[in-house]
Amino acid sequence: MGEAQSHIPTEVYLDFLGRTVEIHWSYHAVLMFGIWFVLVPLSIISIRYFKPKPSQRGITDKIKLTNISWWWFNVHQYVLYLAIGLSLAGLAVALTVSRGISGSVHSLFGIMTIVLGCLQVGSALLRGTHGGKYYYISDPDDPSTWHGDHFDMTPRRRRFESYHKTAGYFAGFFAVGAVASGLMQYPMPVLTVVMLAYVLVVFVLCIILEHKGLRYDTYRSVFGNDPDHPHNKSRKDL
Repeated sequence: MGEAQSHIPTEVYLDFLGRTVEIHWSYHAVLMFGIWFVLVPLSIISIRYFKPKPSQRGITDKIKLTNISWWWFNVHQYVLYLAIGLSLAGLAVALTVSRGISGSVHSLFGIMTIVLGCLQVGSALLRGTHGGKYYYISDPDDPSTWHGDHFDMTPRRRRFESYHKTAGYFAGFFAVGAVASGLMQYPMPVLTVVMLAYVLVVFVLCIILEHKGLRYDTYRSVFGNDPDHPHNKSRKDL
């Protein structure tokens, strides 16, 4: 596993337990690797490459966990919730045993990663309403029932997508920095090899999925490829 640097605490006295507890930083490292290199990529890949192929009507079922047609979205959403929840738990443990923020490069990268992750969850709650000409609550013959932030691509929805997608890349950047700097502080050769191998596998998988043309446009997958839909019409020359 390698040896930790001398300034890294190896035990902590917990008042609520009334005793000293040995710290296993390897557990923290494995947890954070699992979150940001397994769960988060799974969440991203599901929504990027496993949306249904665009059809005339799109997805007409209600957005909910039990509807299989939305499984790719549910994986993206709930796996991200799980990842952030586990990250906050890992952060709480690290702050407790370190008696606060250490100020190291690793701690700064880690905190920025989790802050951006929390903002991702927060921004998703502000994405607006769904809408759609063929959505289950809409009447295809009554345009007044079609409106929704996503279907109409309102400024609110555009702001959400602009932020959510861009911030996701930055969260990934800080996550890589956090894991890399953590492994420099607390060397774990086996985990390092596993991480590099896993990254290579994900890299190759994304190339294959991209080559197969599975990165469908989200709007067309969800609402259909009807050229009269607002966002389809606005991109007719693209």
